[in-house]
Amino acid sequence: MKLNLKIAFVFLSLLVSTKQWAQHYSKMSLSVNLESKTIHVLQDLTYYNETNDTLTQIVLNDWNNSYSDKNTPLAKRFSDEFYRPFHLANDKERGATIILAATDSNAANINFERADKHPDVLTLQLDEPLYPHKKKIIHLSYIAKIPSDQFTSYGYTSIGGMSLKNWFLTPARYENKQFVAYSNLNLDDAVNAKSDYEVSVRVPNNWQLTTDLNTVDKVQDSNFYTQNFEGNNRLGFNLFIERNTSFLNFTNTTFSVLTNIKTTQVGDIQKAIIIDQVMQFAQEKLGKYPFENLTVSQVDYDRNPFYGLNQLPSFLRPFTKEFVFEITFLKTFLNNYLKTTIQVDQRKDSWIADGLQIYLIMQYIEQYHPDQNMMGKLSHLKLTRRYKLSKLSFNEQFSYYYMLMARKNLDQSLGTPKNNLIKFNEQIASKYRAGLSLAYLNDYLAEGVVPKSVKQFYNINLKKQTSAIDFEIILKDNTPKDIDWFFTTIIDSRAIIDYKFSDLHRNETKDTIRFKIKNRTNTFVPIPVYGMKKNEILFKKWLEPNAADTTYTFARKGATKIVLNYENEVPEYNLRNNWKSLRGFKLSNRPVKFTFLKDLEDPNYIQILYVPTIGYNYYDGFTPGLRLSNKTILNKPITFDLNPAYSIKAQTISGSGNLTFNQNYRNSRLYNAKYWISGSYFHYVEDATYLKINPSIMLSIRERDLRDNRKQHILVRQTIVKREESALLTDNTNQNYSIFNARYYNTKTEITNHFNFVPEIQLSHNFGKLATEIEYRKLFENNHQLNLRLYTGTFLYNNTTTDYFSFAVDRPTDYLFDYGYYGRSESSGLFSQQYIMAEGGFKSKLETPYANQWIGTINASFSIWNWIEAYSDIGFIKNKYKNPKFIYDSGIRLNLVTDYFEIYFPVHSNLGWEVSESHYNEKIRFVVTFSPKTLTNLFTRKWF
Repeated sequence: MKLNLKIAFVFLSLLVSTKQWAQHYSKMSLSVNLESKTIHVLQDLTYYNETNDTLTQIVLNDWNNSYSDKNTPLAKRFSDEFYRPFHLANDKERGATIILAATDSNAANINFERADKHPDVLTLQLDEPLYPHKKKIIHLSYIAKIPSDQFTSYGYTSIGGMSLKNWFLTPARYENKQFVAYSNLNLDDAVNAKSDYEVSVRVPNNWQLTTDLNTVDKVQDSNFYTQNFEGNNRLGFNLFIERNTSFLNFTNTTFSVLTNIKTTQVGDIQKAIIIDQVMQFAQEKLGKYPFENLTVSQVDYDRNPFYGLNQLPSFLRPFTKEFVFEITFLKTFLNNYLKTTIQVDQRKDSWIADGLQIYLIMQYIEQYHPDQNMMGKLSHLKLTRRYKLSKLSFNEQFSYYYMLMARKNLDQSLGTPKNNLIKFNEQIASKYRAGLSLAYLNDYLAEGVVPKSVKQFYNINLKKQTSAIDFEIILKDNTPKDIDWFFTTIIDSRAIIDYKFSDLHRNETKDTIRFKIKNRTNTFVPIPVYGMKKNEILFKKWLEPNAADTTYTFARKGATKIVLNYENEVPEYNLRNNWKSLRGFKLSNRPVKFTFLKDLEDPNYIQILYVPTIGYNYYDGFTPGLRLSNKTILNKPITFDLNPAYSIKAQTISGSGNLTFNQNYRNSRLYNAKYWISGSYFHYVEDATYLKINPSIMLSIRERDLRDNRKQHILVRQTIVKREESALLTDNTNQNYSIFNARYYNTKTEITNHFNFVPEIQLSHNFGKLATEIEYRKLFENNHQLNLRLYTGTFLYNNTTTDYFSFAVDRPTDYLFDYGYYGRSESSGLFSQQYIMAEGGFKSKLETPYANQWIGTINASFSIWNWIEAYSDIGFIKNKYKNPKFIYDSGIRLNLVTDYFEIYFPVHSNLGWEVSESHYNEKIRFVVTFSPKTLTNLFTRKWF
């Protein structure tokens, strides 16, 4: 018996001391060439088939190769999000993986291939099957050409170093009898299988290495040194190569943090206190970190900043430098802590890691900074005290970022795969809603159910692959309450929540109150009701409505008002209808509150926002005014916007305004209907004004995939114009008119391709028109750009006696008053040279500027170098009783900012060589746009 025990003990000892092939193992030798921005890799990959399936191929992630050309999925995503630098970069700035050899343990070649749609996924074809629980040794030799860090923040840096993540070949995760092979889409969601690593890195002597692997030893050579690292059970590892390391090492009793988060005037001792506090908090809420090192880099933060903190320059930030460092470090630390341990599919179930990150940030703030406001020290200034924004707690901002998208009808379900999220949702709104949802569930379940479940889920992830189903099972096992609604409604749908009070009975008894809760959206989830007296909470009860109208009776307990969702635990769509007074006055008696500039919604007031404005046109001069509106930061169903102004040059009142009703459709491609009436009153010539009134309807249609940049709109409007007669104009025959106009817009635009199709019809008493505009823009791989535009138009009938309503060759009369002309009636001088691409689209002013029968033109331009382009326009125009006339012009275009700032220099046209004519400066045309709303589109289109 003793002999058998000894044999068993020796056998177990051998097992422990020998490498266990329970998972994949990579032994890698890296030779770094900082001049050529390459790394030569010799990688011995031991692939262990830990499944019960027989494998005939092995799939490796090769995300470095996603930078290889302009047609990869990554390149297409850059184009889709209007990120231009990658397509303008030269070959040296892009990366690639060059496979030199792939052999097995017998030195036999292994065939490999890349799918056309996934050039960053490498498939190795095995010459013989790999049976369950068997291993296969593969020898790989390849050169990783590292891309510039300007694209994703990872890559070679401008000062010669490298910040590396997901750049080498690593086994793809295998589940459900197939490999999970995702292309790199700049989402930081590689689904790698766990592996053990032995890595040796050879670099020049004057460069230093930082990694989250464990350091083994360092071997010195003449001009180089080799440093050896190892790590077990890793999903990957980070590697930073710097001339002088920027990382500081902070160690507590369990693991070390290596960080180079940028700080100003925060000492190392204070950093150490903050970092230790964060480390202890994370381990308390999640569990022990399984590795010895965790890197928290500035690169990681720059990729996923704390939005709000990163928008202001440091001297304007309303928080202390210590708090800025703390929240910056906290967000990045938690992200890396979770991403290196949570073994879910980070693309399919991204809401789990993202939700846990925001949920923990909220808990951290509640624990260590419970009195912190969203606006920090600015909240205490007299200037800001009246703003709802200044009263918002730090954690409440998460709800408003989510609600920003919900009110735009652009929110997406939390269960949406990460690659299908639009950028604002992927980086901000969906993350915040996921964290809010966990906080909501925590508040509802109470009794520590969610914290307990989070710990259990975290510990399971240290042992095996998991999914959202595992998290759901754990939560349900830990509570007797039915929480199916949380997953079906909160996670897997984009249903909105909106409750309100109805049938309130205040005076039946002094001690009780009876009321109904009306569900305005038929989304049934729990919601809390509060009894309030002044700002004191007297009671809180969770309600679980299960019908559209549900009646409740509560003990009053001295409350003077009842409020639904007072602390905003529930991500509710509308908070303006959430309270009722028990004193007898009505909600409609809310006082009016005037606020300068912008503010958040304040449900206790009728808000009117005011802001000074300044406009300009040649006839009115500068027009200072005061804009009055109810447009808060979040969209509303009914808005007004009035902008009375004073024309300094004309010394008269002018201005504009509109009243709008927006109706969103949540489950339809027709996602928005907008009804509005607008008006404007300005001078159209120095001695005469115009009044324009526009009742309009706009129907907006989108694709099922919200990432698809195709937008469709149907506009129907009646334009009513009344013009005063002018002594300065020879033609005063078209003073008052009304035109029906219907247009269809079909637009799809991105960096490499742009297409726009706009047919329209105009009908009035004296004329009827049909016209079509088609635009196409293409950015080629050699960075040259082609712009094409086709315009055709014909009169259905024309009983006019002037060219005021005719098709224009180069400068429309703008009888609908749609265009931003600074001098719309000018025929000479600087303002007559303002160019707007419309109708004929010509740049030269030809002898026949109008067509009263039909027109057909093509406008083209092609880039020569950078923003310098050659343009040419050709076409035919037809006037009554005249033969069709061929027209053309050509010249040079300075396309500084397309549609916003351009200059046209005519060279040759029907007029001859215009460049040789006198007064050539009067022929130069320009595009200048000062509209803030138009300019804002340049920066917001990549987010929405």
